[in-house]
Amino acid sequence: MKTSTIRRFVAAAAVAAMLTGCAVPAKQSETSDVSTQSQAAASSAPAQEMTFTDALGYTVQLSSWDRVASLYGSFAETWVLAGGSLVGATVDAVEERGMELGDGVALLGSVKEPNLEEIIAADPDFLILSADIAAQVDMHDALTSAGIPHAYYRVDGVSDYLVMLEQFCQMTGREDLYEENGLAVQAEVDRVLEAVQDEPHPTVLLLRAFSSGAKAKGDDNLAGVILRDLGAENLVEQHESLLEDVSLEEVIAADPDFIFVVTMGSSEEAALDYMEQNFESNPAWAELTAVQEDHYVLLPKELFHYKPNARWGESYAYLAKILYPELAAEIG
Repeated sequence: MKTSTIRRFVAAAAVAAMLTGCAVPAKQSETSDVSTQSQAAASSAPAQEMTFTDALGYTVQLSSWDRVASLYGSFAETWVLAGGSLVGATVDAVEERGMELGDGVALLGSVKEPNLEEIIAADPDFLILSADIAAQVDMHDALTSAGIPHAYYRVDGVSDYLVMLEQFCQMTGREDLYEENGLAVQAEVDRVLEAVQDEPHPTVLLLRAFSSGAKAKGDDNLAGVILRDLGAENLVEQHESLLEDVSLEEVIAADPDFIFVVTMGSSEEAALDYMEQNFESNPAWAELTAVQEDHYVLLPKELFHYKPNARWGESYAYLAKILYPELAAEIG
């Protein structure tokens, strides 16, 4: 499939004094350990204080979250889905997620280049950060010195999203929103998984393409996690070398049933140009089963590059209907 065809799938410095309530180092932990005075998750009344271990193993102590800011658009959206409001967010919240922040919400730079001065000026009593963005991880000491309570989160799958949303709804006291934007989403995912559980396991190649290359991805990628859950067999499980360098010869030898492509950031056109010049132009590419059967698919960013949040069910259904078209009507 030519690129023209695949494109159709596209639908100043920190304050020195430390204040109480800041994140402090603790033993590394891979899961959030949330506790409150009431020990009740997402209760009908907002929590008054909260202590938990974040994704980087820091102990976070919060006594207020009236002024919340986020350095990652997905997490900003999750806070709003929990019934919270924002005093600051990074530009991706607007440019990539289409959030309407309002005039009173400060822009705090970009995800990879957050602006510390703007963060301090916004005066948040809780700052939400990504554990997967190096520039944000590096801000820990400066934020601690500035007395800004903050926590790092990591969302790789729907279960991680539910943990985050549950905690946020506990803070806002909006149990109804946890049911609406969390439990209902999990039920939709479960429904899709149940529909495909007895189906055969198609082989897939998942590529993350960018302007200067392409890498095969496994379940360290959002789409890879969903493909795994849906029963697909990812080529990287048998051909780990693809994780380092995508060899066209190896792909041709494996001949996957499906090839999925996700692109990074704003480089979609350049990424597709790379795919065309380095893969699609090779006559052998046209002989692949996935290409011949029109199973060479560019995945929409809003469902497979950005965290889908309340749309996780839609992401699962989207891929399930491609993998198992005979179940499309049942999946809906």
